[in-house]
Amino acid sequence: MTSVSEAPPPGPRAGREPGRAPSRRAVGHGAWFLVLPALIPILVLSVGPLLYGVLLAFTDAQSGRTRATQWIGALNFRDLLHDTLFWESFRIGLVWAVGVTVPQFLLALGLALLLDQDLRLRWLARALAIVPWAMPEVVVGVMWRLVYHPDAGVLNETLRDIGLGGGRDWLSGLATALPAVILVGVWAGMPQTTVTLLAGLQSTPRELHEAAAVDGAGAWRRFRTVTWPALRPVALAVTALNLIWNFNSFALVYVLTSGGPGGRTRLPMLFAYEEAFRYGQFGYAAAMGCVMVALVSIALAVFLAGRLRAGDDT
Repeated sequence: MTSVSEAPPPGPRAGREPGRAPSRRAVGHGAWFLVLPALIPILVLSVGPLLYGVLLAFTDAQSGRTRATQWIGALNFRDLLHDTLFWESFRIGLVWAVGVTVPQFLLALGLALLLDQDLRLRWLARALAIVPWAMPEVVVGVMWRLVYHPDAGVLNETLRDIGLGGGRDWLSGLATALPAVILVGVWAGMPQTTVTLLAGLQSTPRELHEAAAVDGAGAWRRFRTVTWPALRPVALAVTALNLIWNFNSFALVYVLTSGGPGGRTRLPMLFAYEEAFRYGQFGYAAAMGCVMVALVSIALAVFLAGRLRAGDDT
């Protein structure tokens, strides 16, 4: 009777064994291969122009010049520090960004809370709520120019019908131009914020609301203790993005007022556009863009750090 001896352990074999997991390096190379088709357009269309704009800010590039562009170092930035018109446009941009973002968020939050309720024809209300979001900014600007028309506009006609006068040129008045444009910005951007907040509300477990209601919590207490803590990360993200988007607005204000009257609605992007394409100062306009990106990034970092710190404290 022969005994069966144990098989010796398998020795090393060349190549990869069947079923063996690929190495981390191979997985990394495969991931880069999959990401590359999306990464190339970003590098070509975003990173490349950004770096070129930064380099352009250190030159005296102008349109229609016959001699070569010269490297002038930080001269454009030095001139920009003493440009009162630019800093006034920056102040107007901050007023515009905050003036649009704050009411936009508050109104969108109320509308999102309403659309989150079990209402009849809720699907129709949700569809109508996002209509302004689907409209291009140029179309929105043209439509609101007709609304604000001093003679045949809907706003002035309504004011005449109810006996409050009319005939005011809202977009040409020094005191009314910026508030009128801010109102349009709130109307145009509110649907996007509403959809984002509504998605955050629907991700909150219903069991938490039901438990709070059983404990006797009213609507305001349920919002303060259940809804808002769950919605805070979404609200923080959408507020930060809205501040950036609104500060960098161009098309809507350009169609409505082109920066007038008297520069009352000249946002920083409009100012840089005029310097580049009306006066041909490409290097100076590029320096404006660099300063705006740096200042907005710093302000956004401070804002996010403060909000996150406040969230950790609570």
